[in-house]
Parts: sequence; structure tokens; C-alpha cells
Amino acid sequence: QVQLVESGGGLVQPGGSLRLSCAASGSIFSINVMGWYRQAPGKQRELVTIISSGGSTNYADSVKGRFTISRDNAKNTVYLQMNSLKPEETAVYYCNVRGKLDTGSPWTRKPDFDSWGQGTQVTVSS
Repeated sequence: QVQLVESGGGLVQPGGSLRLSCAASGSIFSINVMGWYRQAPGKQRELVTIISSGGSTNYADSVKGRFTISRDNAKNTVYLQMNSLKPEETAVYYCNVRGKLDTGSPWTRKPDFDSWGQGTQVTVSS
């Protein structure tokens, strides 16, 4: 009921930059937390950064000062600006969006949703 479309991945040289986008659509009543995770080959998926509906952010220590998460609430879109990329950050990056579904009625409880994007490959290599 909620679809996420990611874009912006690709090949970049070490020290380079990329900007990822993730747009949510569907039966959305409200969005609470939006975030980015990544999974490198042979490793578990890990949190990169999250942003709350109020704009509060949290970053993994390894990306602090280099990555910036932002969101456009009017567009239900979250962005990840990645600077000074390192080869070890090669991974599939996934966006995650959590919120409440629109039931179409003001009288019914709004169910929670927790949706994932399809993933976008980021390769950092010379």
C-alpha cells in the first residue's frame, strides 16, 4: 500500500559525492521516521541515518560529518547527500519509511506501515 522508489546510486571515485532520493507514495496518512540503511556483500544491513518528522536526525558514527539526511514532507521524499565516500562504503543502500496508512475514514484507527525501498547500488571505486 506504500511504495518507495529510490534513485541516485551509481559508481563514484573515492572522495566523491552522491545524492540518493527516495519518494514514498500510496495510501499514506502520515510519515514519522524516514531513514537509510546499507548492506555490503557478506554483511548485515546496517543503519546509516534516520530523520524524524520534526527533523531530528541520527547518524552512524562512521558517516558523521560526511553524510546529510533531509526530507521534503510535501513530497514524501527523503534524501541522502553522501560526501567523501570511501571504498568500504560500497553497498546497496535502502530507504525505510514508517508512518500511518490512510484508511479513507476519519473514524477508523490508522494502521502503522513500515516500508522498504528496492535498494540502489552505490559503488565507490577508482
